[in-house]
Amino acid sequence: MDFFNKCYAFQDAKKIMEMGLYPYFREISSAQDTEVYIKGKKYIMLGSNSYLGLTTHPEVKEAAIKAIEKYGTGNAGSRFLNGTLDIHEDLEKKLAEFVGKEAALLYGTGYQTNVGAIGGLAGPRDIIFIDRMDHASIYDACRFSFAKKVVKYNHNDMDNLEKQIEKFAGEDYGLFIVSDGIFSMEGDIVKLNKLVEVAQKYGVRIMLDDAHSTGVLGELGQGTAHHFGLTDKVDLIMMTFSKSFASLGGAVCGEADVIHFLRHHSRAAIFSASMPPAAVATVAKSLEIMKREPERIKRLWEITHKMAKEITSMGFDIGISETPIIPIITKDMHTTFKFWKMVTERGLFVNPVVPPAVPDGSCLIRTSYMATHTDSQLDYALSVFKEVGKALGVI
Repeated sequence: MDFFNKCYAFQDAKKIMEMGLYPYFREISSAQDTEVYIKGKKYIMLGSNSYLGLTTHPEVKEAAIKAIEKYGTGNAGSRFLNGTLDIHEDLEKKLAEFVGKEAALLYGTGYQTNVGAIGGLAGPRDIIFIDRMDHASIYDACRFSFAKKVVKYNHNDMDNLEKQIEKFAGEDYGLFIVSDGIFSMEGDIVKLNKLVEVAQKYGVRIMLDDAHSTGVLGELGQGTAHHFGLTDKVDLIMMTFSKSFASLGGAVCGEADVIHFLRHHSRAAIFSASMPPAAVATVAKSLEIMKREPERIKRLWEITHKMAKEITSMGFDIGISETPIIPIITKDMHTTFKFWKMVTERGLFVNPVVPPAVPDGSCLIRTSYMATHTDSQLDYALSVFKEVGKALGVI
């Protein structure tokens, strides 16, 4: 049997391409901003995770340029060997302090952060409990780990989580819960109060994936634990830099001893090149602006409430969303791709989401919002949603 048979047999995407409904790998020829250009045409960007709109901020760009001028374009090695710069160590201290933890460790991407932290910590005597709607990187991290068992619990269902934990209570296993803070497709927030209550009852450690929460939740964007006033009850806080921090990379923050262990056992950190200087400087400057300008988060939430209210009032189903991630649920795949094509033709950039990213019958158009969107951009988007929704019978 030819090893590549699976590749030759894969025709699903080609069929969508032939229908003119293929929505992926679009070539953007401008900066990631509230408006982008594709093949010379302008689109209002409603598919970005740049929640605070910092990717084009003059200070952020200047910081990246200055870092390149001083340190060059890359570090040519891992943090473990020759790839640690003073700005890496400085950023780790600032991030840990920002989220209320003792120490932090940087990784090259958000995906690597989950793989590195979970894979570096979980061993043969450990059980990991994950939400069924956790990010794919958490699922992969669990597969890469040496955990004895990975147990999935129903989405944000803390009673179900407790039932799963009870099966292992009293046995000699290390128990570990990993949950998204904000769920990346549904747009809802983890029920952290109840999760912490369950975890404390059974002596379970907690890790939060705050990829979509940092810069969104908390007074200054400190994330989910701060939002709930439970920072001291959450053991590890993971964050990514490709969203509110306008860069690339990630970090995990926690107790100094735990981070020290990861620095010496996390393969994704030890065997991967360190974050390039420009990315580190971008994150540091974005953090500075985030703390200095809380009005950005305030504006983001004003936009969130406006769009959720207006989209719902039209008759769309946005599911359980309660954050700047607002899905328009279209259910079947054909309707989803038609909706995408029609709004794209009208100048909106949105993201269609189909299985396996969501369950069968739960296809959606994922919209996400930035603090820098203007009211006129939002109002135009609403008019397009209404027109297309009616034309397709979604509303």
